[in-house]
Amino acid sequence: MKKDIKNRVARRLKILEGQIRGLQKMVEGEEYCVKIIQQSSAARHALSGVEDLILENHLSTHVVEQIRTGKKDKAVKEISQIYKLAKKK
Repeated sequence: MKKDIKNRVARRLKILEGQIRGLQKMVEGEEYCVKIIQQSSAARHALSGVEDLILENHLSTHVVEQIRTGKKDKAVKEISQIYKLAKKK
């Protein structure tokens, strides 16, 4: 994994970890449901950002290498899998 992307992913995951802990406390403290849903949505958005960074890394490293070394079919298959997963969101 590219160092800069790895650092950004790690930072975002730490933030996300805090958000999840906060959600737990909100549920335990019986906070207002709408506030919990808002925080849950923010956490989901943060996780989506992590996925975007990992995808960026994959495309710029592994896929490029696969195409360069003649494994075009594998690259296309992986990109198709990711596209199908993204459509399910």
